[in-house]
Amino acid sequence: MSYRYVTELTTDLITWYAAVVAVTVTSLILLRRWIAGGVCRSKARLDGKTVIITGANTGIGKETARDLAARGARVIFACRDTKRGEDAAAEVRNSTGNGNIIVKKLDLASLASVRQFAKEICETEPHLDILINNAGVLMGSKSQKSQTEDGFEIQFGVNHLGHFLLTNLLLDKLRHSAPSRIVTVSSTAHATGKIQFEDTFLVKNCSSFACYSQSKLANVLFTRELAKRLKGSGVTTYCLHPGVIRTEISRHLFVNSPILRMFLTLVCHFFLKTPAEGAQTTIYCAVAEELQNTSGLYYSDCAPKEPATHAKDDELARKLWDLSAKLVGME
Repeated sequence: MSYRYVTELTTDLITWYAAVVAVTVTSLILLRRWIAGGVCRSKARLDGKTVIITGANTGIGKETARDLAARGARVIFACRDTKRGEDAAAEVRNSTGNGNIIVKKLDLASLASVRQFAKEICETEPHLDILINNAGVLMGSKSQKSQTEDGFEIQFGVNHLGHFLLTNLLLDKLRHSAPSRIVTVSSTAHATGKIQFEDTFLVKNCSSFACYSQSKLANVLFTRELAKRLKGSGVTTYCLHPGVIRTEISRHLFVNSPILRMFLTLVCHFFLKTPAEGAQTTIYCAVAEELQNTSGLYYSDCAPKEPATHAKDDELARKLWDLSAKLVGME
């Protein structure tokens, strides 16, 4: 075998290897961009507008707050943990240059806390332009299952009932501020959800995911019924699937092996959205000019998306509304 032949073969192998690497890297970059999902392209300003974001101290809530603050909005962080809320608010103030950010106590697992928060807002804020029902809990195991202060299953209580009451208590302020918007963060998990009217708190069915899916279906049905009730008021409603976010999953990775946990963390880091990416559809629903006359729909990746068939059941939505109003003591 001649030296020239070996040299040419080596060169061909290197060229082939480089091509494979280039194609692989390009494919991974394109895959990552696809995973990142849609991006809100709206340049709308929010100067003079007031926004409330529940759970704004972390994850997509904080990134939503950062974006809306950068647009000039007065942002109210509605947080259970006000210390973490103040830390997050300080970070957003520094990164956006917007000092008009305040933190207020709101524990969605307590109807008394919800009423107190709403009372303060109605008494102190001259207007409310955008309400973002972002906060939520995802329990990772049966052993974690617990109840709210009022005795409701924690996921149904926080993800749905807390926001249901909060929204209704702020409706007069939102109507007065019209055009205004109500944005509720749901999940694609709503597709497997079922409202258990005879066992709403799933005492018999202890599956944590069943509880979560029920609460996310409730979010979609709530948005749909709310849109009907607010028709012609200038208040529009939206719900959305943000995607699967890194922080949301890592918080609930119950893995004993450090090596396996490290592997799963690396996989999640690549294949799941960052909080900033996950916040895009929330931001889109809150500010996109083209949505001004649209209400009651479900969105994903900054575009309308058909929800599950049972999530479009108007009779189911009305029945859930009546049950929710009764549970929270709302006339």
